[in-house]
Amino acid sequence: MRLWMIGCGNMGGAMLRRWIETGAVAAGDVDVVNRGDRALPEGVRQARTLPAGPVPDVVLLGMKPQQINDIAARFAGQIAGAPLLISILAGVDEAALAGRFTAGAIVRAMPNLPVGIGKGVVGLQSASAGPDARAAVAALMAPLGLVEWVEAKLFDAVTALAGSGPGFLYRFIDALAAGGVALGLPADQAQRMAVATVEGAGLMAAASADSPAALADRVASPGGSTREGLNVLDRDEALAALLRETLVASARRNAEMAAAAR
Repeated sequence: MRLWMIGCGNMGGAMLRRWIETGAVAAGDVDVVNRGDRALPEGVRQARTLPAGPVPDVVLLGMKPQQINDIAARFAGQIAGAPLLISILAGVDEAALAGRFTAGAIVRAMPNLPVGIGKGVVGLQSASAGPDARAAVAALMAPLGLVEWVEAKLFDAVTALAGSGPGFLYRFIDALAAGGVALGLPADQAQRMAVATVEGAGLMAAASADSPAALADRVASPGGSTREGLNVLDRDEALAALLRETLVASARRNAEMAAAAR
């Protein structure tokens, strides 16, 4: 499979490295356009413009969303007719993409950073992709982690929950470690313990048939220390309300960016 990537920053680079590591894509079949050279896997061609010749099987848009008009002006003609155009641009909906680019099918993808270790989440949405194109995209994304197709109206929610979710979780880890420091633990030790606690708990939740709520109750014996801590988080739905507010703010910003891109 031949792949052109227009923009290959942190997220695109994580995806590309994972694809090459797993053999989903061969390094020699990839051409990347970047404004400046980045550290990319050996064998990947990198330039300031797209190569001459026929269109590839897949074109992936991975630049900053605000660059879309410039990229369309420079490359829309050259990538016209590509069988598959995949966009990981936050806040740029399918209609905005279709108004600037022509392809057999256009698919929006929202990955998160753990795709680089095969433990990410990739939300997918498309009104133009038929069964064959959808199967091809799902197969390409499979090495990156959990792949979920969603409705267009829910894409901002997916972006807020999964796309931005690692950033919110890192804040939680920091806060958990800071709580340990407040109790007297050395900062470096508290951070190591917080990271390992979240890693282990996450792996257990992924492997369990029980819901996270049931797992929390299993940890918290009646009258015990965990239950006392959960009582603080559960009081007036403090944690749930905070996270709802967080996701609403993120989803609202995605909707604003989509409106600006139209």
